[in-house]
Amino acid sequence: MPDTQAKTDEEKKTQRSAVNLPYVMATGRIKPTFEQIIKASVPDRFTQDFLTTKLGIKGGSGKAMLPFLKKIGFVNSDGTPTDIYKDFRIDSTRGRAMAEAIIDGYAILREMNEYFYDLGDKELKDLVVRATGAKPESSTVAAIINTVKALKEYAAFDTDVIESTKDEVFKAPKAEDEEHKETTTPKTAPRSRGFEDIKLGYTINLNLPASSDISVYNAIFKSLKENIFDE
Repeated sequence: MPDTQAKTDEEKKTQRSAVNLPYVMATGRIKPTFEQIIKASVPDRFTQDFLTTKLGIKGGSGKAMLPFLKKIGFVNSDGTPTDIYKDFRIDSTRGRAMAEAIIDGYAILREMNEYFYDLGDKELKDLVVRATGAKPESSTVAAIINTVKALKEYAAFDTDVIESTKDEVFKAPKAEDEEHKETTTPKTAPRSRGFEDIKLGYTINLNLPASSDISVYNAIFKSLKENIFDE
């Protein structure tokens, strides 16, 4: 009995440490749930009643699907379906939507290995163990790995998905002055090259006459100013 209690306490501790990694213990429920999401119309709010009545996902293990869908970005906190949910239902955008859900939902693993979704079972297990601090033989670790694998059946990790999501996660914010400059400085068309673009320089050598009359020099420099320097 003490051993059983110790094991239970350890499992609870492991589950708490893995709280940020989406998973369900009954991974066999994942595919039926998503298949029904594809077939059913989009509800105003995704509730437990919708999951049970409309999608037919019943039983105690089915109750874990709603919080799981929220963690991977299919359902908002208020129960409204997200764009990922809606895109997943469409054949042409299904793979991209699920890829985004995996990359966003397992951001912790992605910080440790950018291509965690391409790892084999052993490497992925090592990553999960390192992320959670759980024992390798933990049932929670196995559930996380099996959950990721079940989701990957629907995902298409193309370059566009990876790069766009990487930009959202890792892009540093712009400095305020740079952002202001980009949004307020108008772009001007380049000027055509013409005479207004030509800059001329010249040197004037003056041979001043010998004179003791200052008005002679004043007249010379006044003429230079009015006829040359002011142009």
